[in-house]
Amino acid sequence: MSTLHDQAGFKGAWNRFKEKHPTLAQFVVFFILSNGVTILQMVLMPVLKAAFAGTALFNTPFQVLPVGHNLDGSQYYVFNYAAGPVAADGTGGGLAYFLAVQITMAIAQVINFFLQRNVTFKSNSSIGRAAFWYVVAYVVIKLVAGALQGIYKAPIYSFLMRVLGEGLGETLADFVTMIINCAISFWVFFPIFKVIFKQEKAN
Repeated sequence: MSTLHDQAGFKGAWNRFKEKHPTLAQFVVFFILSNGVTILQMVLMPVLKAAFAGTALFNTPFQVLPVGHNLDGSQYYVFNYAAGPVAADGTGGGLAYFLAVQITMAIAQVINFFLQRNVTFKSNSSIGRAAFWYVVAYVVIKLVAGALQGIYKAPIYSFLMRVLGEGLGETLADFVTMIINCAISFWVFFPIFKVIFKQEKAN
């Protein structure tokens, strides 16, 4: 009896909070769902990475979108996945690593799209139009996040692989870089969702 009363009390308090602070309430739900999707990515990415590691993709380099040079004079790539094992500067893993990361992110974003649209924002606007702008925003964010990796990826991998060893250090560095990527997406996507996930009045 007390449990039902507590649930009713919480639901009533939450509904009053939503009425008084609708945007903040949306942000709270957005935060909870985003963290759930992040956990999914942290579980799925190493599984895909391990699955692709035994294929020819591991020894296939994927270094695209050159933009300028690193401090040591080497070419700077937005997506820098050299062939073979991941080095201390965070490069390596080849096309296998790139696909593991991108497939994980794509699956997570599809799930996130429907959760945020239906649960957080309860949108009834055109799903096709929202999906189009979601994909555009996703691609732009991935390009920016990929370019930013050149700043923080090398010191993270270098430090963790030196302190914890290549195996554990690389795994933990994978998680840290993924969390940073998710954090970038988190703060950028909320205002975008506010625009594309609208509640339209019925005619």
